[in-house]
Amino acid sequence: MDRLSYQLYEMMHLAFAPARAMSDATLTTFTNPFNPFAHTSVGRSVAAAAELFERMTRRYSKPVFGLKETTVDGLVVPVTEEVLWERPFCRLVHFRRQRAEGAPRQSKLLIVAPMSGHFATLLRGTVEAFLPSHDVYITDWCNARVVPTERGAFGLDDYIDYLIEMMRILSKRGDGVSLHTLGVCQASVPLICAVAALDGEGGVDAPESMVLMGGPIDPRRSPTAVNRLAVERGVDWFHRHCIHTVPFPHAGLGRSVYPGFLQLSGFMAMNLERHVAAHVEMFNHLVEGDGDSAEKHRDFYDEYLAVMDLDADFYLETVEKVFIRHEIPQGELRHHGELIDLTAIQRTALLTVEGEKDDISGVGQTYAAQELCANIPEARKQHYLQEGVGHYGVFNGSRFRKEIAPRIGDFMARVEQAGG
Repeated sequence: MDRLSYQLYEMMHLAFAPARAMSDATLTTFTNPFNPFAHTSVGRSVAAAAELFERMTRRYSKPVFGLKETTVDGLVVPVTEEVLWERPFCRLVHFRRQRAEGAPRQSKLLIVAPMSGHFATLLRGTVEAFLPSHDVYITDWCNARVVPTERGAFGLDDYIDYLIEMMRILSKRGDGVSLHTLGVCQASVPLICAVAALDGEGGVDAPESMVLMGGPIDPRRSPTAVNRLAVERGVDWFHRHCIHTVPFPHAGLGRSVYPGFLQLSGFMAMNLERHVAAHVEMFNHLVEGDGDSAEKHRDFYDEYLAVMDLDADFYLETVEKVFIRHEIPQGELRHHGELIDLTAIQRTALLTVEGEKDDISGVGQTYAAQELCANIPEARKQHYLQEGVGHYGVFNGSRFRKEIAPRIGDFMARVEQAGG
């Protein structure tokens, strides 16, 4: 029955199509300003119920970054997206700022988004925070269900290969402009491995710094419910219950994947009461005519409910090697058969960032990188624990903008000055 879950999910989505069409029609009718009932509490209640039904039964498409401008040195400049590099499972997106000719060059920042079920747009706030001070790039991972099977599988080795290739490209752009990297959550693992590979080769293409944020470098420390589940179940359980085949009509028909809707179900179940309360609040906001509050709810859930499938090879390898066997802290993780040596990192500076209330990557899991990268000079290492934030707050939200992002910017600036 587990193997049929994806097919059943598709069938249910199609089965709700007539009901969604009716709810759309109802919403249009009861929000029409020429309809007198639209201005009554009963009319607003009907419209609110129709909107919530439609939103809870729709499939959310990949959001857009939508970053059209930023402020650099006090001037508002337009921002355009361009694809600098592309492979079957990822695009390297550059946020090009239209700056004046001859303006001082700013250092490059490669943001490595996690491949954990959500799209890279989840880091929109992270990108926005660094646009004024850096030339920003981000890994835009592709939804595995739209990648045809003839394009091959994607594993942890491929993820590391992608990052190595990206850093080689970026290190050669800009005639000496520094490259910094930032890995969020799961992305911290392949990032530190890729940096180790480059620094071990002599550091020519290695970045000036790497920032690891809320990443499971050593999941044995302060284990969370996610960490304990992996150890208790074992990789065979995940293979039996979490891996499914992409059904028709998707382009990835036949590909083995970990479906995004399963990942989302797990996250929702962890905080079910909070999500239910949020939707009740939205209903009340709509009935009361509080459009601003309702719009904030829409914006958050448009992003949160948009999920992507992960290739089965990558998902199972990550579960087994990172969360069950703890190969990174034990020095056993291999890249194409070669042991990854974190002590090879000497040139690249390290900043680790954790959230006090992180329930995905517990306190100490990211800090472990400080000890494992033993040959980075102490003057080029720093750790920061942000009080009062959970996992999401480590890389987004008001505390990130006001307290975390400035510290990251200061760290990268100090590294550049010391290197100069």
